[in-house]
Amino acid sequence: MSVQLDIQLADNLSDSIEEPPPSSLLQTWAQIAWQGDSAQPVNLSLRIVSAAESQQLNNDYRGKNKPTNVLSFPMQLNENIPMPEIMLGDLAICSEVVINEASQQQKALQSHWAHILIHGMLHLQGFDHVEDDEADKMEKLEIQIMQQLGFPNPYLNQIEKTSVTEIK
Repeated sequence: MSVQLDIQLADNLSDSIEEPPPSSLLQTWAQIAWQGDSAQPVNLSLRIVSAAESQQLNNDYRGKNKPTNVLSFPMQLNENIPMPEIMLGDLAICSEVVINEASQQQKALQSHWAHILIHGMLHLQGFDHVEDDEADKMEKLEIQIMQQLGFPNPYLNQIEKTSVTEIK
């Protein structure tokens, strides 16, 4: 089974914002975050958005008038229609918010990007953090996936001293 990630960059990204991680890394992180056991290919879209676009989407779909790090839009298909592939849904990640959060939380930028992508992928797969027991389950899975990728626990507020540049 393979995860196919369609990556789109918004036209209005700030010139002062750092480039997102390479598509090969984003693809690897999405692949490892996939928790299904289906032999069917899995498809999803990832759009890297500006703060303005993130704020508009967050306001339109969640009623929160501010940009956010990641928004997940699970695909809603009729289960009675056979599909040759799994259409997982769409993620919108705001580069500016991810960069600002990494700086504020004193986390390595690449590690925070990985965490936000993994977090969004888990949402697309039905994981949530509204109830405490759901949040515990989702956080434990995020920590496990991050450690599998060689990153530290994203919920510890500590300065990361190393930056992982390749997946082992």
